[in-house]
Formats: sequence, structure tokens, C-alpha cells
Amino acid sequence: MSSSFPAAVGSAVASATGTLRIDAHLIDYLLVGFYFLIVLGIGLIARRSVSSSLDFLLSGRSLPAWVTGLAFVSANLGATELLGQAANGAQFGEQAFHYYWIGAIPAMVFLALVMMPFYYGSKVRSVPEFLGRRFDAKTQRLQGLLFAIASVLLAGVNLYAMAIVVNALLGWPTWLAIVVAGVIVLAYTFLGGLSAAIYNEVLQFFVIVVTMVPITLVGLHRVGGWDGLVDKLTANGDANMLQAFPGQDLTGIGSAIGSTFGVVLGLGFVTSFGYWTTNFTEVQRAFSARNASAAQRTPLIAAIPKVLIALVIIVPGMIAAVLIPGIEALKRGLPSDATYNDAVPLLLRELLPSGFLGVALAGLLAAFMAGMAANVSSFNTVFTYDLWQDWLRPGRDDAHYLKVGRLVTVVGTALAIGTAFIAAGFSNIMDYIQTLFSFFNVPLFAVFAFGLFWKKLTGNGGFWGLLSGTVSAVFVFVLNQVGVISLSGQGSSFLGGGVATVVAVLVGWLTSRGGTPKPEADLRGLVWSLTPADVRAVPREAGWYRNPTVLSVIVLTLAVGGYVLFAVV
Repeated sequence: MSSSFPAAVGSAVASATGTLRIDAHLIDYLLVGFYFLIVLGIGLIARRSVSSSLDFLLSGRSLPAWVTGLAFVSANLGATELLGQAANGAQFGEQAFHYYWIGAIPAMVFLALVMMPFYYGSKVRSVPEFLGRRFDAKTQRLQGLLFAIASVLLAGVNLYAMAIVVNALLGWPTWLAIVVAGVIVLAYTFLGGLSAAIYNEVLQFFVIVVTMVPITLVGLHRVGGWDGLVDKLTANGDANMLQAFPGQDLTGIGSAIGSTFGVVLGLGFVTSFGYWTTNFTEVQRAFSARNASAAQRTPLIAAIPKVLIALVIIVPGMIAAVLIPGIEALKRGLPSDATYNDAVPLLLRELLPSGFLGVALAGLLAAFMAGMAANVSSFNTVFTYDLWQDWLRPGRDDAHYLKVGRLVTVVGTALAIGTAFIAAGFSNIMDYIQTLFSFFNVPLFAVFAFGLFWKKLTGNGGFWGLLSGTVSAVFVFVLNQVGVISLSGQGSSFLGGGVATVVAVLVGWLTSRGGTPKPEADLRGLVWSLTPADVRAVPREAGWYRNPTVLSVIVLTLAVGGYVLFAVV
């Protein structure tokens, strides 16, 4: 985290005063405006199918697997991906591939094969509701509150990042950029609910790819291809960016063995499994699938583009490290008015002709809106079902909850605007994101997995394990901030996640000793050992491309192949 909030804002404003400014033409604004009209049109069309709270908050569980799969990966393609991971590419090079190939793919496969049959089979409407059935109401409410906080903070990240980019590229005031994006996301999510968000996420996925592929190809051409990029990084003394392991720059751990363990266990297991398997912002997309088979395939379909899209996000960041003077100066520790988060907009200015600017701007805005819409749509579901219906105002008719869902969409957007500038305290957005994951996702996964495989974990064990794990992750973050421990990069997040996992499991186990677990009959479908294999089994659909095992092998092979490819070249 940077030394002070004002300093971070000042840096962003400084870079916006001319360093990044692009001379946009009328055609560029028309293209962006046309894209906005399409987005709003999807919201209006989706509104026709909304007649109940289930339609608004979970798309009536009616969407095909390819739609939910692309929405699943697109929901993650917000500011955290485009700016944050490109920043990681500029700062850490090939080490940033770990966020995709170790830090996503195994967890997505685990979600599909192990957890999704329990999620979808239980017919719960949210992850907190699953905790309520497995443990008790207080655990459900605690997780509902934690998730609501996390959602608005992460939505704020997307808004802040978008505002800085638009301010820098076009000169719009930051507040105006935040409000415009917030209102557009609010409009289509308010109108069409989750269906509008998901169909827009599918559109946004393709727009983002159309933006990033030319940046990657043109950038490689400018630096002399991959060999030219390797030569320039080596000449600049950044050869460590060309080695994925042991990833010491990324983790901040001095020992090569310790750093490798940090990547494999801290990122590859603790943090990634916490995010991809229990984060309702992602899982909600699978919940909206039309049947159990489609729900199980959703994360596997998403995993294929997830493996490949790393190439057009991390590689551009590496290109920025040698092509953009401000980033290159930053790498050398010299004065610079750029930050790593500026890698994508600086490349956009440097590489793309003016005629392509409108498409590129639409791609950036699509990324920011996809991330924010995913957070807002999951926030309104958890608040409406887990906090309002199941706790604060139970027993009302469905029309009441539909109105609440729409109102909470407005509230969530307003809160996201209010939290947008918290992200300004971090020069690398991914530092902030990983910190939030260690707080909110990791303890949840620890408790969830413990309860899934140990039938004696009680309601009190789940509640106190979740609470203590969250508090311990925050405590590690504070220790790193005040200098008691000193880990650069995202090492403190990995350590905090590891500590949170151990504490959550230990406290859950100790609290459950001597307690009375739920009757086994009540845990059928919620605990692995108490759920017969035929109940866990998901009906198969015809075609090898619909076979979850085949899809799992494909995506895992692609992930391993990525490491092999870059080790060879």
C-alpha cells in the first residue's frame, strides 16, 4: 500500500494532466455511445422476462451453459483483470501467469467436479444460504454481511479504475466518469436483473478480447516479437521477469523454496480456492444455469478462455515494461509520473491508431462495467434473500422481494461510488484485491470445505471459525502495514490467507468438540460422506464436449502447457 491516500490520488491526477491524454475524435465517441445503447437495450429486452424475484436475482435458473460459462469468466474480467493483471505483468512478468494457471484453473475444476453438485443440487439461492442449511442462521447472516461489504468494496475498485482511465484518456472529471459508469450499470441491472448483467457480460467478454488482442500483437511487433521482448527485458536487468518460478518478486519471500510454496499453497490453494469456489459473484452465474449439468459445466467452459486470456493481459504488461518510458523508469526505481496500473492506457495511447480508439475505449469500459455489474448483481441477491427475506423481513409476498431487489441495486451502486477511492491507496490494484480476498474469501472456503467433509462441525464451529479466520487475516494485514512483518508484493495476502485457513479450521474444530452437530438426516446433500454417490452424480448430456471429465482434462492440460511453453521459449 502506498504511503498515503492523498499521495496516491495526486499521482493519479498528475498522470491524468497530459501524460496519457488521447485526442479522441467524434467517431470514437459515437462508437462508445453506440456500445452504451446496446448495453441498455439488452437491459430493456431482459426486463420482459422478469416477473418474480427468482427471475430478477437468478435469471429464473434458465440460461444455457455457454452463456453462463462466458459470463462466469467475464464477471472476473473487470478492473482487477485488465488493469491489475496487466500491472502485475509489467511489475512481475511471467510470474503473473500464476494468477491464471495455478491461481484459477485447479480451483475452477474443483468447483465443477466437487462443489457444484452440492450447490445446485441443494437448490440454494446463494452461498450464505448454503451455510445456513449446513450450519445455522447466524453463520448465514455473518457471511451475508461479510459478502455485502466485500461486494461494494470490489465494485468500487472497478469504478475507481474506470474513472482514472477515462479521466486520463479523455479528460473527463473523475467524478463524472464514476457517475456515468455507475448510472449505466445501474440502468441495465435495475431493468433486467441478473439476466441483463449476464448477457451484457457475454457481450463484454468479446469486446474486451477484441480490444486486448490487437494491443498484444501490435506491441509484440513494436518490440521485435517475443525474442525482441526477451532481449530487451534481459538488457534492462529484468531477466527475472522471464522466469515463472520461484516467483520471489511476486510473493516477497526471500527463500526460493519458501516462495514456491507461497505460490503453490498460498495462491494456488488457499487464495484461489477461496475465491473461485465460494465467491458468490462468480458462483451466481452457475446458479442461473438451466439444469445441474449446465451448472457443472459453467466453470469448466469459463476455464478455457481463462487459460488463454492470460496471454493478452500479462504479455502486454511485459511489453509496457520496455516500451513505455514511465513504466520502464518505475522498474528502475527512477522518478516517474506513471504507475503500474497505467500500463494498459499507456499502451493504448502508444500503439493504437485513432480509428480504433472508440473500440478500445468501449473494451475498457466493458471490463469495468462487467466487474461492477457482477458485484452489484450478487450483492442485491445476497442482501435480498439472506439478510432481508431470511432475517429482517421474512414471510412477505414475492412482489415485495422483487421491489427490494431493485431498490438494493440502487443502494449497492451508490455504495460502490462511495468506496471507489479506497482503491486509490494502492499503486497496484491487485495488491488491494488480494488483500480483500484474504479477508473475505479464504476463511469462507476453509469453513465451507471443513463442513463439507467433516460431518461433526457444528453451527457454532462454523460461525466462530468464519469470524476468527476473517479477523486473523485482517490482523496479519495490520502487522505488515505497521512493520512488525515485512512482505512486499502480495506476500502478506498469501500469508494472511494461510493464517486465516489454519485459524478458521482450528477454531471450528475446537468449538465443535463437545457440541452437538446437526442430525445426519439434515446433512444429506450438504456433507460428502452423508450424500450417496447417486445423489451427488450429475446427469450427463450427450456429446464429449459436455463431459465434465473431458473438459477438466483439457483445461488442466492447457494450464500445464502454458508453463511448458514459456519455459521453452
